Amino acid sequence: PRQPAKTLWYDRPRYVYLEFCVEDSRNVKVVIENERLVFSCKNADGVEFYNEINLYARINSKDSREKRSDRSITCFMRKWKEKVAWPRITKENIKPAWLSVDFDNWRDWEGDEEVERAMLEQYAEV
Repeated sequence: PRQPAKTLWYDRPRYVYLEFCVEDSRNVKVVIENERLVFSCKNADGVEFYNEINLYARINSKDSREKRSDRSITCFMRKWKEKVAWPRITKENIKPAWLSVDFDNWRDWEGDEEVERAMLEQYAEV
């Protein structure tokens, strides 16, 4: 039986970030489309995780990436319309139980482009 992975998200001027919290992930598959994201993997215990998100707004799938670490898989998706805030990550106005705002990374955008650029460079180094 598969279950959704606990997922955190936050918004930035140019990118939207999603973090799927699965430790020791295996067989990770991330499909980023212009209006949808599909994530699946297994953990070390063989539990299958699957999340499908119809995105709030269109993104540029060609300029979107994911990065796997020991504790999670982070996706950063380039917004089609930059500097437009997303009030939520999902197209539907419902919040699944497995989805939460990442308040540790959420902040006002004032002067935030330098921070965002530094974060992207950090991801690109891997």
